Amino acid sequence: MASTIDLNSDVGESWGTWRLSDEQMLDVVSSANIACGSHAGDPLTIRRTAATAASSGVAIGAHIGYRDLAGFGRRFIDYDLDELAAEVLFQLGALEAMAAAAGSRISYVKPHGAMYNAITTHKDQAKAVVDTIAEYNAQLPILLLPGGYALEYVRAQGLRGVSEAFADRAYNPDGTLMSRREPGALLHDPSEVVENMLRLTQDGVLMAHDGTRIETEAESICTHGDSPGAVAMARAVREALTDAGVDIRSFAA
Repeated sequence: MASTIDLNSDVGESWGTWRLSDEQMLDVVSSANIACGSHAGDPLTIRRTAATAASSGVAIGAHIGYRDLAGFGRRFIDYDLDELAAEVLFQLGALEAMAAAAGSRISYVKPHGAMYNAITTHKDQAKAVVDTIAEYNAQLPILLLPGGYALEYVRAQGLRGVSEAFADRAYNPDGTLMSRREPGALLHDPSEVVENMLRLTQDGVLMAHDGTRIETEAESICTHGDSPGAVAMARAVREALTDAGVDIRSFAA
């Protein structure tokens, strides 16, 4: 049974007149994946979110993604690799400035959406993303899906790769995430989610949508901040894990 685990959530994803409230989520999680302005987030939102995370004692992570505001970073882009590297570096620098202004810093990196999924198999993009993060700061942990190429490459380079599980997403039997286009890809029942996360921390097992048991490693659990009832679900997971004797603590603390 895991004695400690991190809870992370995607935050700072407001843009222009599209507003999401992150304050309640930042009272629950131990790590905040803050959008860096490419898939979501505008400068004022990023600055305010970084300041709130810093004042709440929550670790700040750079939620880097494809430059795709219209598609919320969920569409694959076949980047020129130099352009992709520059995009990653640009986003890291933007969030670092906001975090520094709040008296904090970037503590880790988590790719978003289509980038996150693509680099589990797209070796060239995975190398471009990981090598750029290492060029910026080789001490930054990188939060990734277990079993994918990116996590394998991170560890082969002597960097710290942190594996995560998703509380509110359904899994395929091979351990990949079900596409959001498929019915049932998003989980909305807090009792089901809590049961899954207790099983994860106690037995190291996730259940695929068809009932297949997936043995996995996870140092962090993600609950998405833009899902309906996201805060209530995150709070239910935290309370259940705490009651089971699991200490909620950021892996980047």
